[in-house]
Amino acid sequence: MSTFSEQQERVRNEGGFIAALDQSGGSTPKALKQYGLAEDAWKNEDQMFDLVHEMRSRLITSPAFDGKRIMGAILFEGTMDRDIEGTPTATYLWKKKRVVPFLKIDKGLADEKDGVQLMKPMPGLDQLLDRARAKDVFGTKMRSVIKQANPKGIRDVVKQQFEVARQILAKGLVPIIEPEIDIKCPDKAKAEEILRDEIRAELDRLPANERVMLKLTLPEKENFYRPLIDHPKVLKVVALSGGYTRDAANAKLARNHGMVASFSRALVEGLFVHQSEKEFNSALDASIESIFRASMT
Repeated sequence: MSTFSEQQERVRNEGGFIAALDQSGGSTPKALKQYGLAEDAWKNEDQMFDLVHEMRSRLITSPAFDGKRIMGAILFEGTMDRDIEGTPTATYLWKKKRVVPFLKIDKGLADEKDGVQLMKPMPGLDQLLDRARAKDVFGTKMRSVIKQANPKGIRDVVKQQFEVARQILAKGLVPIIEPEIDIKCPDKAKAEEILRDEIRAELDRLPANERVMLKLTLPEKENFYRPLIDHPKVLKVVALSGGYTRDAANAKLARNHGMVASFSRALVEGLFVHQSEKEFNSALDASIESIFRASMT
């Protein structure tokens, strides 16, 4: 069985959640601050990315970060291009931890229009996808943001996401489509209705042999995304924490059967640079266990 086939079987049929370790340029200082490193801890961007790689390496090499509870991990491009303990990060994840590697591919968000933020252009995407495939990366992730229940804006978000998804599928990778609905959206439930219908229409247009994944904001109505979870073109539906605390995100997730977590900030909540290895590993283990339990409902 090929690496890709093994990874697909892992995602489709085995338990666990996805760790989102993909903070990039704009969000990296926030991630480091949450970890206990203020902006005076680095002098330039290279040092900043060195520090965030040290943080991610500490997470990934921890005995708490195991393939029994963590099914996948989303990486920033710079993390994919670096090593952990002398092994390329994606290879380390799969070979040492049996965690399926994904790659964040978007270049950030465009300015808001029609109540949404589309993705910025992605020049060189084909080359990036080729590099990812060569490094045993299974899939990709790309994020748009919906701020208003605007039918045109939401339609544009979904159309753009699926256009890029088809480009990813053509390269032999599985896209995670992430049209995030801002938890502060004034009519979030209405936005979810529009989004679900638009996604379902695009899924129906995909060829029968193609599969995508979806990363969605936890919905207002329990099990609202069940029709997408059960859709034959969907490999897995994962949930983003979206600014909720870990406890709040876990509570919401546990009420949405069939969705599993893909948390970022909620995963690393309570982890700090100054902690001893015992303290760090214990805090990470508790975080992972709580998210895993919420994902298995």
